[in-house]
Amino acid sequence: MQISEIQLEQVRNQIRRVKNCGNPYYEKKFSGINPEDIVDQQSFQKLPFSTKQELRDAYPLGLAAVPEEQIVRIHSSSGTTGTPVIIPYTQKDVDDWSLMFARCYEMAGITKRDRIQITPGYGLWTAGIGFQLGCERLGAMAVPLGPGNTEKQLQMMRDLKSTVLCATSSYALLLAEQIENRGLKESINLKKGVIGSERWGDKMRARIRDILGIELYDIYGLTECYGPGIGISCSEDNGIHYFDDYVYMEILDPQTGLPVKDGEVGEITLTTLVKEGAPLFRFRTHDLAAFIPGKCKCGSSFPRITPILGRSDDMVKVKGNIIFPSTIEDVIKSVPGTSSEYRAVIEHVDGKDELELSVEVEGGTDRTEAALTLALNFKSKYNMTPKVRIVGEGELPRSEKKTRRIEDRRFE
Repeated sequence: MQISEIQLEQVRNQIRRVKNCGNPYYEKKFSGINPEDIVDQQSFQKLPFSTKQELRDAYPLGLAAVPEEQIVRIHSSSGTTGTPVIIPYTQKDVDDWSLMFARCYEMAGITKRDRIQITPGYGLWTAGIGFQLGCERLGAMAVPLGPGNTEKQLQMMRDLKSTVLCATSSYALLLAEQIENRGLKESINLKKGVIGSERWGDKMRARIRDILGIELYDIYGLTECYGPGIGISCSEDNGIHYFDDYVYMEILDPQTGLPVKDGEVGEITLTTLVKEGAPLFRFRTHDLAAFIPGKCKCGSSFPRITPILGRSDDMVKVKGNIIFPSTIEDVIKSVPGTSSEYRAVIEHVDGKDELELSVEVEGGTDRTEAALTLALNFKSKYNMTPKVRIVGEGELPRSEKKTRRIEDRRFE
């Protein structure tokens, strides 16, 4: 996606500002770089990348590009894989984020007459409070329950007649199955679901949609870049629109760092155009997607990417094969009777790697045939045969947060 002259000027303004903000992180990063030399796509692509490790190394407030008195809030990544990343926000950053999030709701056809049940987590994480900010900016009624407590979720969903569910795909599935198992479908008023924070496949999407009978929208974002709400799918359900007046997106080859062709999968790399507290420049997200060329039938002028296909750091190599969650999901959806849920465990046994794949199937499915077909299809596509374990729907663990579907135990 070519950078526009307006976006180039916004990038130049950001670099001018951070070079003079007195922060050693930015001074070092842009030492010797003259913002006036950034005049086209080629000169922009010479700017250095930003990485997650750089942001971790700046802990706790080394990313602040404004005086402390202008910081009104901080948010943080989880820190589960190392030192957390602390992102400071100015009031303008918070306002811009709420505006983008309200746009997301509007693109999903949500209005101020809706009642939005918010189940993602609150606190340092950007999720819950982002969903609430956008809801309040839109003027809808927020039902801010946060994560967990499924009994309370179901009670409030019925008593307050929630029309929109905001959740991770894992928790949306858990709630859907509880509603189905308890026969509550006729007593709820849900019309739409806004789902984010983890990749979810077509099978899972179809199962949630079919149980609840609702429209589903895929929201995108990350803590380092405002949070969820920088993009969302539309009623056409053909990709995610992202707000290019706030972020410039590149999709690059993860190995070379060079742009891929439109339609090819690569790593999303983000530059914030007006963010004040902690601006990002060519931040390598590790999220994998592809640009969708052309204008969407929904009429929106915002550009599109495919749904997130995985993460470059989620990749595992087994017997010379590169495996992503999407790799496994592609095989599963080719087998009749399989459900959306699976778990893959990779172990090193007797000197060789083994992949055990546990897959749920619908009632009435011939389990022996399903297991054989899964193994054969996997062998045909990836020249490797997993050990397949077939279980019934609901037998694999459910999560109120994100679900870890691939577990690599070879290096434990």
